[in-house]
Amino acid sequence: MDDKIYLAWDEFHRDVKDLAKKIKQSGEYDKIVAISRGGLIPAGILAYELNIRNSSVINIATYIGAAHLKLDEVDMPEYVGKVDEKTLIVDDLSDSGQTFKVMRRQFPQGKFVTVYAKPQGLKEADIFAKEVPDKWVVFPWGKE
Repeated sequence: MDDKIYLAWDEFHRDVKDLAKKIKQSGEYDKIVAISRGGLIPAGILAYELNIRNSSVINIATYIGAAHLKLDEVDMPEYVGKVDEKTLIVDDLSDSGQTFKVMRRQFPQGKFVTVYAKPQGLKEADIFAKEVPDKWVVFPWGKE
């Protein structure tokens, strides 16, 4: 049995468009904060799908290699301007939920959205397109 999920560009694009539909149903938003690096590509697609021009990028890593950092070991992200209930905070995958936990401490009013969510990361995502099993996800742009 393969312990990886391989995503093709067309599947990923379709899933981001599905996420955009769910976001539209949940309310109106006027800003996107992409979590770099994984959130950059879905945030760009969402910006077009939702007609949002106001966007920012934030750098955060909650793991080193395959090892997850403890919450108090993660550097808090830099300032990205006003984040309120009309702000989408976007990542490609909510794996353990650690990244969203850290981000939520700094930006509690933001709406946390992700394309894919694993069982452990589901509860940290406000909106997600698709639940995936607890396997390594290989994105079209990524490395194995």
